[in-house]
Amino acid sequence: MTSTPTPRRRAYVETYGCQMNISDGELMEGILESDGYEIVESPEEADVVLVNTCAIREHAEQRVLGRVAQLGGLKKERPDVVVGVTGCMAQRLGESLLDGGRRVDLVMGPDGYRDLPEALEKLRGPGWTPGNGSGSTDEVAPARKKVTELAVLDLSLGENYQGLEQRRSEGPSAWVPIQRGCDHRCTYCIVPYVRGDEKNRDPREVLQEIRGLAESGVSDVTLLGQTVNSYAVDGWGFADLLQSVARVDGIRRVWFTSPHPNDVTPEMVEVMATEPAVCEQLHLPAQSGADRVLKRMLRRYTVEGFLEKVEMVREAIPDVSLSTDIIVAFPGETEEEFQATLELMRRVRFDDAFTYKYSSREGTPATRLPEEDFVPDDVAQERLERLIDLRLEIQREINRAEVGRVEEVLVEKEARGEGQMLGRTRRNKVVAFPGEPELVGQYTKVVLETTTGATFVGRELGPQELVGTG
Repeated sequence: MTSTPTPRRRAYVETYGCQMNISDGELMEGILESDGYEIVESPEEADVVLVNTCAIREHAEQRVLGRVAQLGGLKKERPDVVVGVTGCMAQRLGESLLDGGRRVDLVMGPDGYRDLPEALEKLRGPGWTPGNGSGSTDEVAPARKKVTELAVLDLSLGENYQGLEQRRSEGPSAWVPIQRGCDHRCTYCIVPYVRGDEKNRDPREVLQEIRGLAESGVSDVTLLGQTVNSYAVDGWGFADLLQSVARVDGIRRVWFTSPHPNDVTPEMVEVMATEPAVCEQLHLPAQSGADRVLKRMLRRYTVEGFLEKVEMVREAIPDVSLSTDIIVAFPGETEEEFQATLELMRRVRFDDAFTYKYSSREGTPATRLPEEDFVPDDVAQERLERLIDLRLEIQREINRAEVGRVEEVLVEKEARGEGQMLGRTRRNKVVAFPGEPELVGQYTKVVLETTTGATFVGRELGPQELVGTG
């Protein structure tokens, strides 16, 4: 008589937010896969559904709460399914997520992922196996009934997830976290309160991971950290690590995000300028163009200091593509100070900018500013629209001047148009061009023929045209 094999438990992770969250989602998948779970592509297939969340802005948080409530509805047909909320929003809202009829079983902050299998075992018991989908819980171990809700919210001073492997999707690109948490205390930002203080990974482990990625076919890596260029471990600074990563055999492109302007050093810029693998692109968050606003934000630099960093980078890398973050309507921002932000945009002429209205986050120092300082929403929205208009105008002008350039692109995926592919240049410009799906993951050269303002339409160069392009 042969025994029936125990069915594998199945997990689904749905991620919202920044690149660090995407990396965290891959980390959770890797942890669960190592514990015997099968990672599936939809919540309907899963025995464990995790929503990996962001807490930076209120609008995004409300949207995720709606999704969590929707996924909780899976319990109507399958009471044994586990629904969990992880990430920054879970850390911020804590056990309140277990209330309110959302049918959430697990709340886990960013420092808890190492213990994810243990937490699931506590919830469902060591004998838990997947149910039959009928809603019956007969197959669930009795220990399950001892714990129906669990919160894992402790912040760890040392947790940097060293030694754990991410489950990465196939392809030539990979996110590589080198740092978690943040030692800065910008008054608008919730990150230090939900991710804790800065914790940096051992450089030797980072390099070992990247060598392994290169051996598996990855050639494009992005180093991740909240203030990534403040990285420092055992005498290694960020410039040292960046140079070492750029010299790993098989790595053709290296990016990093998000740096802090104060930690843009001559050593870092020299590595960017001299190492062929480091891409000619820098994301440099400005946040505001007014010194008084920057001081109230606790950004620890002035507009003049920021412009000096920009000048240093452009002197060393004249063709660098710059992007930034801007927050409008920070409490107390006057019309004149907003105009100063517009002037900073005109002066620097960023290739791209991520623009936001100030979003009040409970627990951050900015919420304690005088009530009369808070900018009315209609004024904030109008300022945001003016900023976006200027951003788009500058971006169109820059990109129109680049039509005719020949660029190497890494082909990422099929475009929406039939027979079209999407590739990304070393300066982080997106190009659509005619091509076959077999090109995904390959490098090819294209000529930029037209631009929509934000993206380009190009044409792949033929063998004869490639002669002399380098």
